[in-house]
Amino acid sequence: MIEVQLPDGSKKEYPAGSSAYDVAASIGERLAGACIAAEVNGTIVDLNRALPEEGTVNLRLLTDRDAEALAVMRHSAAHVMARAVMRLYPGVSLAFGPTLSNGFYYDFDLEHKISEDDFPRIEEEMKAIIKEAEPFEQFSLPRDEAVEFCDGLHQALKVEHIQTGLAEHPELGFYRQGEFVDLCRGPHIPHAGKIKAFKLMSVAGSYWKGDAGNKQLQRLYGTAWFNKKELKAYLAQMEEAKRRDHRVLGKKLGLFTISNAVGQGLCLWMPKGATIRALLEDFIKAELVKLGYEPVYSPHIGRVEMYETSGHFPYYRESQFPPMFGHDAGQLVDVWTERLKDESLTAEDEAQFIETARRLGCDLDDYDPKYPVDDRLETLQDWQHQQERYLLKPMNCPHHVQIYKAQPRSYRDLPVRLAEFGTVYRHEQSGELNGMLRVRGLTQDDAHQFCTPEQVEEEFRNTLDLVKYVLGSVGLENYRVQLSLRDPNSDKYVGSDENWQRAEASLRKVLQEAGLPFSEQEGEAAFYGPKADFMVRDCIGREWQLGTVQLDYNLPERFELEYIGADNRPHRPVMIHRAPFGSMERFVGMLIEHFAGAFPLWLAPEQIRVLPISDRFLDYAREVEKKFTAAGFRIKTDTRSEKIGHKIRDAQLDLIPYMLVVGEKEAENNTVALRCRIDGDLGSMTPDEAAARLGEEVAERRIRQVAESTFDAFDGEDEAANEY
Repeated sequence: MIEVQLPDGSKKEYPAGSSAYDVAASIGERLAGACIAAEVNGTIVDLNRALPEEGTVNLRLLTDRDAEALAVMRHSAAHVMARAVMRLYPGVSLAFGPTLSNGFYYDFDLEHKISEDDFPRIEEEMKAIIKEAEPFEQFSLPRDEAVEFCDGLHQALKVEHIQTGLAEHPELGFYRQGEFVDLCRGPHIPHAGKIKAFKLMSVAGSYWKGDAGNKQLQRLYGTAWFNKKELKAYLAQMEEAKRRDHRVLGKKLGLFTISNAVGQGLCLWMPKGATIRALLEDFIKAELVKLGYEPVYSPHIGRVEMYETSGHFPYYRESQFPPMFGHDAGQLVDVWTERLKDESLTAEDEAQFIETARRLGCDLDDYDPKYPVDDRLETLQDWQHQQERYLLKPMNCPHHVQIYKAQPRSYRDLPVRLAEFGTVYRHEQSGELNGMLRVRGLTQDDAHQFCTPEQVEEEFRNTLDLVKYVLGSVGLENYRVQLSLRDPNSDKYVGSDENWQRAEASLRKVLQEAGLPFSEQEGEAAFYGPKADFMVRDCIGREWQLGTVQLDYNLPERFELEYIGADNRPHRPVMIHRAPFGSMERFVGMLIEHFAGAFPLWLAPEQIRVLPISDRFLDYAREVEKKFTAAGFRIKTDTRSEKIGHKIRDAQLDLIPYMLVVGEKEAENNTVALRCRIDGDLGSMTPDEAAARLGEEVAERRIRQVAESTFDAFDGEDEAANEY
C-alpha cells in the first residue's frame, strides 16, 4: 500500500501502482477531470505516473488554477506544434522545445523557410491534433537503444544530444503522441484536448545549442492558455506592448539611438534621453550624499589577474569580451589555450599555432605537443601571466575593492560606502540584444558598502529602503522581492558553506522584519553571494527585474580585505553590492514603455512649450521662456508660423506635459494661458503663478497619470484565437 498525504494534512492509503489520477478520482470525478498534472514530493510529474511506494507521498493535485499546470500544458503545446510542423513539412529535424514565461518555442532544422504566412496552416493542423485528444505516453530506453531509436527516426540532432549533452544518462525518456515521438523528460498533460486556447506568435533564427558556430535553425514561438479569455488578455497586452515599444518611441521622441558605426548593443544617448538620465542620476546622487555615500570613479579596463581573483574571469568568460594583450601573440595564445581546454585542437592545428606564435615573437621552449594536456595548458597559462592582460570591465566591484584596500581601515571608519555610475561591458549574443533593455555597454548606479558583520543587517535594511524610495519616486509601487539563493548542487558559486548560510540567513531575517513579501528562488544568486531582487510590474502587467541588493562574504576573503577592530586585531569586512536602478539603460528603457513616452513633469526632457498664437507675439513668448528658464524649467518656444490648433496638437503628440498659450490678451496683461496635456485648458494666470504651480508638482515628483492601456482585451471575438 502507498500512504498519500494531501496539502490539508489528511492521509489515505492506496494500492501499489496507483497514480495521482487514481487519488483524484477517489476524491471526486470532477476533480479528476480537472487535473492537469501533479506535484509528488516536490517534483512535477505526469498525472498518470505511478506513485512511489516507499515512505509517505506528499501529493498536490494541479488544475488550471495552478501556474505549474500552465507550464506543463505549454510544454505539451510545444509538442503539438512540432507534430503539426512535421506533418506539413517532411524531413524536419527536431532540436529543443522548452516553455517560456508566457508561452513556448521549438527549434527546427528544415528546408522550408517558415514565415507568418504559414501560421494559419500550422494552426489548423494543431487544431486537428488537439481535437483528436490523443494521450501523451511516456516510455524509456537504455542509452544505446535510444541512440538507435532516434537514428531510425532520422533525428540527427537528438542523436548528437544523447551522445554529448546526455552522455551521463544510462536511460533516456521519450513521449509518444500518435505518430509523433520526442526525446523528452516531461511532464505532460494527460491528452492534447486539455489545450484550450493557443496562437503562434513569431518565428526567428537560432543556433543549435545556442552556439553561433553550430547549425542554424528556425525557432517558432507560440503561446497557450487554459481559456480564451486569458489568451485574449495576453494578446491585448502584446498589442499594447508593441505600441509602447521603447525602440520605436525612443526614435520618435529622439531619446536614444544605436548606430552600426559604433556597434551593436551600444546606446548613444541623445540630448532628450541624456536629460532624463541626468535627472535620475542627480536625484539619486542627492539621496546618496544624505546617506553617507562617497563618490568614486574607476577605469573602463582592468588587469585580468584582478578578475581572476574576484572570480569574474574565467567563470563567466562566455559573457565577456576577449582579453586585450600587450604582446602581439596574446590573442593567439588565448585562443590556443581555450581550444586545448575544450579538446577541439587537432595535431595539425597545434602545429600551426606553434609556428604562428613563433613568428609573432612568442617562443615557448617548454611546450611539447607530446606532453599531457595539463602540462601544455600550464605552459601556455604561465606565458599569459607574464604578459600585460586587460579586460573590459565586466563589473565595478573589483575596482571598488581596490579603492577600499588603498588605505588602512579601522572599525571606526566603517561602514565605508563607495558609489559610482560605472559603465561595464558584457558580450551579449547579437540575437539577444534588445534596444536599451539588453545591451553590451551598460551604466550601473553601483555602490559597495564595506561594513562589520554587526552592521550588516542595518546596512542591508537601509539599502532596501533606498530601493523602495527610488522606485516610488517614479511611480513603480507594484513589485515583489525575490530572495535569490544559491543552488547547493551547483559548482558555479564561490566561498564556504558557512558564509553562504550566514549571508542567506541575514537577508531572510531583514526581509521578514521589514514586512516585505518575498519568494525564495534557488540557483539565482550571484556567484559570490545571495541577493534581494526587486521584480517590478509595469502598468500593463509585465514584470521587470530592476533594483538589486547583494550580500557578499566571499570577495572580501578572496581579496584579503581587512579592518582593525576594537581589539586592535585585523578582521574581515562584509560587502554589500547594490544598484537601485539596476542599469540606466534598462531602467530608462523600461520607463519609456511604462509611461508610453509620456514622462511625469519632473522627468520630462521638455517640460513646457510656449505657443504664440501668431508671429506678432514671439517677443512676448521669448520673455515668458526666459522667466521659466530662470526658474529652472526645461522650456522651448514653438516659433513656427502654424495655426495655434496645429501647435497644440503637435505638443500633445510630442507628449509635452504643459503648454503656455500666449496672444494679444496675454501680452497686454502679462499672463499666460496654461494648458495641460492631460486636463486641457487650466485658465489664465501670471507667469509667476504658473511657475509656482508647476514647481510644486516637480518638487513632489508627482505622478499625475500613467499612460494606461486603452486596448480592451475582451471586446468582441478574435478569429485568430484557437479554442476548443
